[in-house]
Amino acid sequence: MLAYVISDGDGAVNGLLAAVADNLRGMGVAVGGVVQINTEREDGRACHMDLSLLSRDSTVRISQDLGAGATGCRLDPDGLERAVGFVSADLSRTQLIIVNRFGKQEADGRGFRPVIGEALAQGIPVILALRPDFLPAFAAFTEGLGVALPADATALTDWAAAQLV
Repeated sequence: MLAYVISDGDGAVNGLLAAVADNLRGMGVAVGGVVQINTEREDGRACHMDLSLLSRDSTVRISQDLGAGATGCRLDPDGLERAVGFVSADLSRTQLIIVNRFGKQEADGRGFRPVIGEALAQGIPVILALRPDFLPAFAAFTEGLGVALPADATALTDWAAAQLV
């Protein structure tokens, strides 16, 4: 009930997960969760990071502007928790969850980690991405339940369809 793809963090996985969500919606699946959208800025600063809520027609900004030359983490934890709240509230009408990534917040027990656990407890399949450096924390959280899949929209869509029969 849990599949993941390894991502190198370059943002390509965002388009992959969006394509999987589109494929599944086209099959009539009620998809929940989030896909990240990075929007480049004309002023040369780091991109805006937004989460597209797949069960709603809205986005939540999860980046904060730290100013020119800043090198710290740009994640806005409040924005992330708002997105988590929306996904959690929509679980009852969701057949499958997509999570843009299992990252530092999830490794630390926050972020989407509780929603992932709740979805799995309710028998709702989950697809997510993670970078190799978070694989140990992910394996500890899932106790080896996840199945690694190739970063391929067809493979992910086929896996999801098989979970929903």
